[in-house]
Amino acid sequence: MLTAFKRLAVAAVALFASATHAADAPKEIRLDYAYYSPPSLVLKRFGWLEQALKPESITVKWVLSQGSNRALEFLNSGSVDFGSTAGLAAVLSRANGNPIKSVYVYSRPEWTALAVAKDSPIKSIKDLKGKKIAATKGTDPYLFLLRALHTEGLKKTDIEHVALQHADGRAALEQGRVDAWAGLDPLLAASELEAGSRLIYRNVAFNTYGFLNVSEKFASAYPEQVKKVIAAYEQARKWILANPDETAKIIAEEAKLPLAVAKLQLSRNDFKTPIPGEAHSQALKAAAPILLEEELVKKGTEVNRVIDALIEPGFARAVVR
Repeated sequence: MLTAFKRLAVAAVALFASATHAADAPKEIRLDYAYYSPPSLVLKRFGWLEQALKPESITVKWVLSQGSNRALEFLNSGSVDFGSTAGLAAVLSRANGNPIKSVYVYSRPEWTALAVAKDSPIKSIKDLKGKKIAATKGTDPYLFLLRALHTEGLKKTDIEHVALQHADGRAALEQGRVDAWAGLDPLLAASELEAGSRLIYRNVAFNTYGFLNVSEKFASAYPEQVKKVIAAYEQARKWILANPDETAKIIAEEAKLPLAVAKLQLSRNDFKTPIPGEAHSQALKAAAPILLEEELVKKGTEVNRVIDALIEPGFARAVVR
């Protein structure tokens, strides 16, 4: 009788442990993929995250992001758990109330620059005064544009900003409907190679890092799954470093672009510093004044404190080797 009771007790404990484990894991993890984030394309192609989560019966859903603004909208609305964005765009979004954490650096890109048509008379930032310039608001190219203007004492009120999503901005430039475009790779690289668009201003320091962000709610509820997502991204990052030619082919196939365009885009990415830390924080703090000067955040916002709250290196430190 006692033995039977012990067996029943053991079974009950095992059942409780199983139920608790199930409650500690989500049924589905939703991530974005983006043509400006090569690791997301590689990860989606090979299904490594799906394989890693299969023992827990967790499914994976991929959602296409056309820009940082879209990824941040998805995160804010709860449509995705992880979103790929530029660092400064993530700062802007968190400052305006989006509860996210930046937990991984998927690349250090030079993905944006100011472009004009091949036959344009515009040769410098000074020539942009009073001109129509396309840029996607809430993204690195838009913030890059504002910072570039400031180098010559200009502000957004000195130009006519045309708010277009990245692909529409490229089309507007090539069709002559705007004078310049703050572009984003791979569309920027495509415009250079296919339409002869010229880059009149480049500054790698004004390109902020590519961050993988997670909602605070998800990170708090499922820390182990956050680590597993980062581990999968690490697998993709290392594969990219070892297989650049194959990576370019994946980018070309996913974005439906010529291989030469994908290779140019890939050449403008550095995948060597995946753990967010002090260097990333300082780069964002150096860029932060533009958010206040151009009144993109509420007056009095302590942007440096926002950055400190945004960057969370703990998950990546536990995974990256």
